[in-house]
Amino acid sequence: MFKFAAVLALIAGPALATDLEIDVAGEANGTIKIHLFDDVAPLHVAQIKAIAEAGDYDGVVFHRVIEGFMAQTGDVEFGKGEDISRAGMGGSALPDIAAEFSDKPFARGTVGMARSQSPDSANSQFFIMFAPGDFLNGQYTVIGEVTEGMDVVDQIKLGTGGNGAVVGTPDKMVAVRVIE
Repeated sequence: MFKFAAVLALIAGPALATDLEIDVAGEANGTIKIHLFDDVAPLHVAQIKAIAEAGDYDGVVFHRVIEGFMAQTGDVEFGKGEDISRAGMGGSALPDIAAEFSDKPFARGTVGMARSQSPDSANSQFFIMFAPGDFLNGQYTVIGEVTEGMDVVDQIKLGTGGNGAVVGTPDKMVAVRVIE
């Protein structure tokens, strides 16, 4: 009877946590570990996982990095290869995702989904916060938080100007792995 109860408890228990491990190269070198919020933004997390598992994030640059604000990456269409002049304008072959806003605040280390003016336009791009950004709360979907490697995030090559576009050779995600 005890063994049966223990098996039922395992089956009925919470889902396994999902994490991303991102190896970064450039001015920043190291690994960033992100805990994904499967329960807060399940559609966004499923899409991020699918893109990562397909290897499509490997080699994608951090194209927009604003000091004291955030580092943005994830443009699998235009964010890798020799010509990255359009990085930040693309997405993936998967459809855009409807917003999954929550009460999770944008704090230092929070990972959010980038989008265009439409709240329902997130696709593959995401950003990591250098500092709190309360003005984003309820406006962008929170998908996770950095649990290790914030020192690596802090070293990502900064962009210039108001939009934070990175000039020269940007840092990149060399490999992105899903850990469940």
